Amino acid sequence: MRRRRTLTLRGTAALLAGIGCLFAANLVGTTMLVYVGILLLALTLVAVLTVRLPRRSGTVARQISTDLLTVSETSRVSLRFTLRAIRVPHGLWRDVLPDAVSGDSAGEYPPDTGQLSYLITGVRRGVWPIGPLVLRTVDPFGLAQREQAFGETRTVTVVPEVFALAPLAVRVGAAGGTAQTSSSRLGQGADNLSPRKYIPGDSMRRIHWRATAHRGQLMVRQEEEESSPDAVVVLDRSTGRWAQTGDAADPSFEAAVSLCASAAVHLMHEGYGVDVIDSAGNALGTLRGHEDDRDGMLVALALVTPRGEARDLASLIGGTPPGPLVYITGALDEQEADRLRPSGAAAPMLFTTAPEDGALETATRHGWHAVELGDDIAAAWEDALPERTGVGDAPG
Repeated sequence: MRRRRTLTLRGTAALLAGIGCLFAANLVGTTMLVYVGILLLALTLVAVLTVRLPRRSGTVARQISTDLLTVSETSRVSLRFTLRAIRVPHGLWRDVLPDAVSGDSAGEYPPDTGQLSYLITGVRRGVWPIGPLVLRTVDPFGLAQREQAFGETRTVTVVPEVFALAPLAVRVGAAGGTAQTSSSRLGQGADNLSPRKYIPGDSMRRIHWRATAHRGQLMVRQEEEESSPDAVVVLDRSTGRWAQTGDAADPSFEAAVSLCASAAVHLMHEGYGVDVIDSAGNALGTLRGHEDDRDGMLVALALVTPRGEARDLASLIGGTPPGPLVYITGALDEQEADRLRPSGAAAPMLFTTAPEDGALETATRHGWHAVELGDDIAAAWEDALPERTGVGDAPG
């Protein structure tokens, strides 16, 4: 936070004018200029003492109307500011905001309503600090000013925007779709489950997290061997797929993250259990119909950045092919598309933000419903729906 100088522009001018009058008085021998110079210097000194000497302390409590702020979503920040001072100063308050959040976080102090509040809008994913609260006061002559920060900062989590997507109207039921998946998961939260120890080669989608936390070692769901496969959403964030933009946000990567969140939430609402992973096999979220699952995934996606290398998709999926499979990547050439196989998924959908010549056609030949991902996420999803592309079942 850049601190303002004690003297305002007017105060600096008064100080320089006073010094100039004293020099001019010595040169021309005019006593009146000495009085004027001393008066300006004294007035400047009194103004500085007026704003700097009073002792002030205070506490700030912030409350944000939403726990998670979505990109382009507006939320209200309410502040309870308790100032302890000899007298209540009149000035301006402002809450320091990061560039990733926009809003008019300033006003007159003390406010007529007695409340400090303002609206913020999410601009960029991430976890960002809000604050501290800064109170700026100026002396009656406008010569000196004081800025004082109060309270600690509070973080706000800006999560990717989730778009409404068209229904996945495809015959996935026979191969592990909505109806069968719903019935096969009736007992997953029951006490009669018999999770077993994790064996190298087991799919990460089968990990029973509650049993793992209870026993202190990786456990997998035994009944998954007979249940229908769920949906898998893969975000390819390997560095070779995305442009290196430094600290600035990459619009293509932001669109990919937003589609990842939108697809996962949409498939969950359609009745699927959804596993969200990155291209290295790291879990980003597991959605089983609970609101906490959704929030946990959004927080994880708020922090993702391009990094690492991609693993083979077959090793990520494991031995059990999923129902819907959504794979989201960046730059994709024809050779890379040829190596990318849907691994027997019932409804494989491939999204690439920068396909090279022949990449989409090659992916389509392998059974993908492949489209280019642009700014319109909902339109790209609709273009990739199996019933619109006319692509048949994926080859084994």
